Amino acid sequence: MKVRLLSIDFDGTLVSRVSQPVLDARCMELIRDLQREGVLFAINTGRSVDLLESGLTDFSFPMRPDFILTSERDVFRPGENGEKWEAFGDWNERCAREHAELFNSAQSVLAEVVDFVNQKTKARLIYHSEGVEGLVAADDEEMNRITKFIERARAKQPKFHYQRNTVFLRFCHADYNKGAALAELARLSEVPRENIFAAGDHHNDISMLDGKVAAMPACPANAIDEVKDAVRNAGGYVAKNEYGAGVYESLRHFTKR
Repeated sequence: MKVRLLSIDFDGTLVSRVSQPVLDARCMELIRDLQREGVLFAINTGRSVDLLESGLTDFSFPMRPDFILTSERDVFRPGENGEKWEAFGDWNERCAREHAELFNSAQSVLAEVVDFVNQKTKARLIYHSEGVEGLVAADDEEMNRITKFIERARAKQPKFHYQRNTVFLRFCHADYNKGAALAELARLSEVPRENIFAAGDHHNDISMLDGKVAAMPACPANAIDEVKDAVRNAGGYVAKNEYGAGVYESLRHFTKR
């Protein structure tokens, strides 16, 4: 299988926040070489566009991705000037509309979750201009309790869901996640599943690592067990090295370099 599209998580996968170097030089060089050969490179992240741009600057990221998939749902391509990002197709518009409709119809479920968080946990709710966006738990154990409660509460509204990464959680529509965004990018770019490499490390990456969207899923050694299981079950590659070094190892495995 020839790699034609890379979909790689940012924090915890390409970027290490707990060890040095933050970026693996060999990984960066290999991705840049693949780009020069025509392989499309997308960063698939839970960060917003602005936060991702800040991260690329802060970590002196050595190349520009061809696409960015942000907030675990939106799809962007470079604008005409090559600097600003613009929506690719009508996906982002549809995504925003369906989220607005969902949160309007699921207010009672969200209220249950908010009450539980406020009364039974030490977690901090995160708000945006239109209401509650997500939360930050005190630790993984507390997050496990919260997600179990959400799973029970959402039985009445199955499209009401969440994306989880460490102690951070974002409420969302069940049909929109990293895997769905990657599938839309692949459709627009006309790249089949068999030619897609994806790598990630946490719960919110599983939707692009379960083999449904990318035939070449991978994860670094620092990935959580649930991610490693998903990658193995999909016939993917679990690296022995952590963070960017693990992505480099995985890319070498699939590109036979």
